[in-house]
Amino acid sequence: MDVLVERDGLAGRITLNRPKALNSLTHAMIRTLRATLDEWAADPSVATVVLAGAGERGLCAGADVRAMHDDAKAGGTGFRALFRDEYLLNELISRYPKPYVAVMDGITMGGGVGVSAHGGLRIVTERSTVAMPETRIGLVPDVGGSRLLARAPGELGTHIALTAGAMTGADALACGFADHFVPVGQLPALLAELAERPATEVVAARSATAPDSELAAQRAWIDHCYAPDTVEEILDRLVDSGVPEAKEAAEQIHAKSPTALKVTLAALRRARGHRTLGETLEQEYRISCAALDSHDLVEGIRAQVVDKDRDPHWRPAALAGVTAADVARYFAPAPDGPLGIG
Repeated sequence: MDVLVERDGLAGRITLNRPKALNSLTHAMIRTLRATLDEWAADPSVATVVLAGAGERGLCAGADVRAMHDDAKAGGTGFRALFRDEYLLNELISRYPKPYVAVMDGITMGGGVGVSAHGGLRIVTERSTVAMPETRIGLVPDVGGSRLLARAPGELGTHIALTAGAMTGADALACGFADHFVPVGQLPALLAELAERPATEVVAARSATAPDSELAAQRAWIDHCYAPDTVEEILDRLVDSGVPEAKEAAEQIHAKSPTALKVTLAALRRARGHRTLGETLEQEYRISCAALDSHDLVEGIRAQVVDKDRDPHWRPAALAGVTAADVARYFAPAPDGPLGIG
């Protein structure tokens, strides 16, 4: 079973169970999560829902991007349906009527963020690696990630989104992706106690002071360099800043899909004005559907996952070739209509 569902005292436990694939999500897994959450929301004997990943490598590395590659080449209808169900699941998690404890231990990326970082009690550890790495494959941060990134302090979210950078547990706390730091050694006791006592009480008792966030300590140059509303101006500031980390960030951004970069920046700036997560998910659904029809998504996954040559041939190859009309296409209505949650 790719999703293990069990009852343990007061707790309903959901374990993503594809450890060899870093618990990456399939459409069937998303449907199982939704059905389980719907059932437990109406079950008075379930006081707390706990989400974790099988194995020791992480909670979830996101969607199965190889399957996304194949589906996009065939027209993208399968992943349009997956995105619809996934984003509706993300929105449900954000307003779940019972404590939802997400254990973001190890790798938690992309879709893994979507099923965890909208929950009420989000736990990271010293092993956590949290990221929205979509621009690496010609995609744009989704699963509500663009809202989280847009609402991060200063321009930290813009930096993470454009570089596809990873956050430590401490960084995730500083950026609003998590609430509590629990040392790995405390997790077995925490999970056992959730079966017996209220979730907020257990998590508070097992939480510890997190290390300082190295990312937050760099806000001075990050806030300055990422303030402009064009990728070109951001890159100019990064290169001219004289800060070694900024120069490295510029190099990372240059390697990404020019189209994905411009759409990502536009999406984050628009998300700052959204009133609800649903509104952002509606925008992301439009963007993701458009990406399934793009050259860069298929090419990005080919280079990173299929052939692994790390040499994507983006189209257009440079930021100057990406027009305002190219960006606007990603915000056009989705072919099968809205999600209905905006």
